[in-house]
Amino acid sequence: MIRPMSESPPVEKPALIGADLIRDEARRAPEGPGVYRMLGEGAEVLYVGKARSLKKRVMQYAQGRFHTQRIAHMVHLTRAMEFVTTSTETEALLLESNLIKHLKPRFNVVLRDDKSFAEIVVRRDHPAPQIKKHRGAHTIEGDYFGPFASTWAVNRTLNTLQKAFLLRTCSDSVFDSRTRPCMLHQIKRCSAPCVDYVTPAEYDALVGEAEAFLRGKSREVMDRLSKEMGEASDDLDFERAARLRDRIRALAAIAMEQSVNPETVDEADVFAVHAEGGQACVQVFFFRAGQNWGNWAYFPRVDKSDDESSILGAFMGQFYENKPIPRLILCSHAPSEAVLLADALALRRNRKVEISVPRRGEKLELVGHALTNAREALGRKMSESSGQAMLLNGLAEALGLPGPPERIEVYDNSHIMGTNAIGAMIVAGPEGFQKNQYRKFNIRSQDLVPGDDYGMMREVLGRRFSRLVKEEEEGSDPIRPDLVLIDGGLGQLSAVQEVMAELGVDDIPVVGVAKGPDRDAGLERFFKPGEAPFMLEPKSPVLYYLQRLRDEAHRFAIGTHRTKRKMDMTRSPLDEIEGVGAKRKKALLHAFGSARGVSRAAVADLAKVEGVNEAMAQRIYDFFHPSR
Repeated sequence: MIRPMSESPPVEKPALIGADLIRDEARRAPEGPGVYRMLGEGAEVLYVGKARSLKKRVMQYAQGRFHTQRIAHMVHLTRAMEFVTTSTETEALLLESNLIKHLKPRFNVVLRDDKSFAEIVVRRDHPAPQIKKHRGAHTIEGDYFGPFASTWAVNRTLNTLQKAFLLRTCSDSVFDSRTRPCMLHQIKRCSAPCVDYVTPAEYDALVGEAEAFLRGKSREVMDRLSKEMGEASDDLDFERAARLRDRIRALAAIAMEQSVNPETVDEADVFAVHAEGGQACVQVFFFRAGQNWGNWAYFPRVDKSDDESSILGAFMGQFYENKPIPRLILCSHAPSEAVLLADALALRRNRKVEISVPRRGEKLELVGHALTNAREALGRKMSESSGQAMLLNGLAEALGLPGPPERIEVYDNSHIMGTNAIGAMIVAGPEGFQKNQYRKFNIRSQDLVPGDDYGMMREVLGRRFSRLVKEEEEGSDPIRPDLVLIDGGLGQLSAVQEVMAELGVDDIPVVGVAKGPDRDAGLERFFKPGEAPFMLEPKSPVLYYLQRLRDEAHRFAIGTHRTKRKMDMTRSPLDEIEGVGAKRKKALLHAFGSARGVSRAAVADLAKVEGVNEAMAQRIYDFFHPSR
């Protein structure tokens, strides 16, 4: 009897990792330009890169030659790869910068704490153009000028433009409702186009002069005003001559206030990078219209193996994703792949962009000034980081923590007799206050007794940590705090303990900070679960640090509460009517003067308003007269 041979079970092929996986992926990688992503455990994005030939570039990683220790570690952690092809290497560079900025891979140079800068916009969607401060996308029809590196710089410039050119800053609704000039006209800050104190042609001339000034033609504008002042004086019109004199003084003042005003550079951004000890600072100066419009210091995440050229090349690609690009960029070091970067920025700007490393003259002085600022800013940052590390070590010792905390969350509540109640969370760590991590919580519970601080704290901490637990269950990797500070004593601490025990996160250290008698700073008492209350030495640096954390949480909570209260005070009953949006609300208020006027109007009168049909008029009437 012949028995069939038993079939051996199939042997599963072990999953490829590291260099073996990259070598396997390289065989199937596209030949042309594109972007590649290296993924680690749990699909974590380790690195984003671009290449002229994806196949050749990826194969270099598999060969294991010329790798720094950091790159070798990245290759070892790689568990998967993804590829996106592009038409050109320039497009690949733009896509790479975009992905790095949003994904923040751990092995890339990453721009941290990115912010949008304020601009000045002269609106062109109204017969009397408004001048105002603007942030974000250019959604308003008008002419934009900027960026300004600080709110102080843009406010100062707006203030000067008001004095010199008398342009309106009021909103359209205020403009349309004026029957007499406002206070700005009385103090000679506006020409009052709202009540026809200036003709449209005269106002347009003022707008043209303001734009000429913002485009760098300040000397021409001042010369023209001086000539007009002389003519007014010759005609014995001394009042007009005095007004023109005041406008000239305002323009001269802003020109003198600029700290660095180049004569040979009209429009440029100046970048300078200084790297030391695995940290780097990039200083950016903005020059527009021949004037210095401020500077900003950035501290991108870098590695010790990154040199200044690679840091600057990676930084600039991410920096210009959401900012206006000038025609000239001056650098302290040649960015890596500078020609390709210039082509990419030109593609984004639709005009030629020049990237230059000056060797002589005024441009070299501008770069040198920026480099000095970068060096000094990094020195201050490293000194602060050293001091911060000492504080966190002292905090761990004082509170009995297993190690210095990387993430501290501080919670506070704010309300007035229970109204407009909000909870606030601030975050701090080795880098100081992490303001992009701050969160506010509108108190939602309808069962809370007004002013119930314990109940509010339970709701805030419950929402925060139930979300953390949910994200952990879903397989994501949310950041757990190493320390939770509560503004309050034993009662607040007990309420928080109860919530965290229910959610299974009671392993996170929690400390209550109670104000001293008569709220005296330095006499705070600290509460830890299962321990007697204690105090710290009155002059202890750790105590000062904890006071700063508590005060920052209090500041954020109070500010958020005031904003909410202000919004509630300005809310109109019209906001509660379904179908009444911003345009209909504006039309109704313009027609009847106020929400009270709308409430007294008949259906027939309401239906006469633009955008309000008979059905909507009936709905508005029924809202104000429910008994009928």
